[in-house]
Amino acid sequence: MTHRFPIKEIARQAGLGPATVDRVLNNRAHVSAQTRMRVAAAIEELEGQEAQLAAKGRRLFFDVVVEAPSRFSTEIRLAAEQVIPSIGPAICRPRFIMQEIMEEQDVIQALNRIAKRGSHGVLLKAKDTQKVRDAVDQLTSAKIPVVTLVTDIDVKSRLAYVGVNNAGAGRTAAFLISKLLRNASGKVLATRSHERFLGEEEREDAFVAALKHSHPQLDVVSLQGGSGVNRETSKLIEASAADLNNLRAVYSMGGGNQSILGALDDRGLKPDVYVAHDLDRENRELLEQRKIDFVLHHDLSGDIANAFRTFLSYHRLTSSFEGPTISTVNVVTAENIPTSSPHLQQRALL
Repeated sequence: MTHRFPIKEIARQAGLGPATVDRVLNNRAHVSAQTRMRVAAAIEELEGQEAQLAAKGRRLFFDVVVEAPSRFSTEIRLAAEQVIPSIGPAICRPRFIMQEIMEEQDVIQALNRIAKRGSHGVLLKAKDTQKVRDAVDQLTSAKIPVVTLVTDIDVKSRLAYVGVNNAGAGRTAAFLISKLLRNASGKVLATRSHERFLGEEEREDAFVAALKHSHPQLDVVSLQGGSGVNRETSKLIEASAADLNNLRAVYSMGGGNQSILGALDDRGLKPDVYVAHDLDRENRELLEQRKIDFVLHHDLSGDIANAFRTFLSYHRLTSSFEGPTISTVNVVTAENIPTSSPHLQQRALL
């Protein structure tokens, strides 16, 4: 059993004699399983105490780099500020770089600046391109851990992914639409904010496969672009209106739902089922007005807390965190909208 603590210190923590602890550590005979468990637990407790002492008063900076519409980046900022006080004894400070549309070079420049000035962790939501992957590799080589948020980057060097199970979300959307449309035929509009967001690609692939299996008579019309920004998304819908006759459903993976609904309404198109993602203020209002039917929601605050705890674990400032878990998809309707979380209440005062 590996350890770095004096035998007497382990013995005091375990409430055992030093000789007994020595027999356990050297794997000698005539030691009960319960005694071995007490020694292992004592070492784990000492590691936790050591991590707390190391972290106490230490100042850490986490950089949050996000390409997203302002309605969603605001959710991320407020969620980060909400969870920071609860993640550990260290003094953690988030720094934000957020834009509605970030070209590849914008992301690279931001990550290069972070590498130059230093950081204790980067939480990244960006398009999956080769140059972004290379920049993530460079950060990792500089001992700056990278965790991706909501949409992943296809690079092994990133430390972890936090966010929703995107394939599961796509299958859930297909399930909801197929149950409500039953034997109907027609078109289903599937919108993504950009072709290079890997998370949205995973959603769409799973959605199309599941819908084809359950309802082959429904034709999926896929649109990509707009970055979830209302004006650009509206233009995208307007340019594709001719392909949307007999529209039965919409699965919106990348936002801009107010604009999608407006553009469809201008052409007399009213889908029977509308499934969206993320319970931001716009989608909350659309649910309340019953203009959309379902929002696939996940615990954003929990995702960000998982990311920050992953950074602490990377720097050996916590010993009990086992790593982030993928968020569960929750289906929200007009009948079960959650009460406002603290960061949503804070935003309402801004």
